[in-house]
Amino acid sequence: MIVPEVRRYLSIADRLLPGRITGFYVVGSTALGAFRRGRSDIDFVAVTEGAISLPRLRALQWTANTPDGLRQLAQGNWAIPGTVNGVFVPREELTRPVTLIRPVASHSGSDFRAGAAFDVNPVTWKILREHGIPVRGAEPAELGLDPEPARLKEWNLANLRGYWKGLAERTARRAKPSLVARKTGMAWTALGPPRLHHTIATGGVISKEAAGEYALDVFDARWHPFLRDALAYWRGGPPAAVRHREAAEFVLDVIADAERL
Repeated sequence: MIVPEVRRYLSIADRLLPGRITGFYVVGSTALGAFRRGRSDIDFVAVTEGAISLPRLRALQWTANTPDGLRQLAQGNWAIPGTVNGVFVPREELTRPVTLIRPVASHSGSDFRAGAAFDVNPVTWKILREHGIPVRGAEPAELGLDPEPARLKEWNLANLRGYWKGLAERTARRAKPSLVARKTGMAWTALGPPRLHHTIATGGVISKEAAGEYALDVFDARWHPFLRDALAYWRGGPPAAVRHREAAEFVLDVIADAERL
């Protein structure tokens, strides 16, 4: 499925960077068949040729997103439904082991990074190779990608121990949840860590929605109301009651269990 936002983004990119984007692949929830309008963002990997203007890439980040996405970006929110987020990788870097690739830049929500890209990692590259949707360029299987499967478990554990554990500990200390947490009903926090747990346990990569179902099967029943609220929101329902300390405890439980695998 190619959502309209992708074609709009690429048409603007071609005007700002004529001839520079020679490959364009949709990854993330859209590639996994789990895109939810109003909940999911849209992730891509762009393959570039020649010199790339970083000021024009920054301009692309703002001009090619939807009006709602732009309003959210202007408020400083980084994980915004409907925004088009991606990484730009030189063609000559594509066949290197993914952890050694030197990207041109990346943007996600309001965050722009020159010479860096979190999503150039073993998880995204596995999705790209196995499920990536080619909008422009060769089939992903023909790109010679190296997702470094031997590092997949290690990378996910590091993500849980680094980013997610720190977030959980900060969340537990807050008297009130953040603005983003109030808006999303904690769905992102509830569904994100189980995705990593699933990959550590099985070697597969699933969507946030599938991760919620997985968590219902794997984790203790005391978390089930929290998980069901998150899934209901992700499927289009209203934001659930915010239980930010419960969310923090759940994340720490996921991490502790993943470390035992």
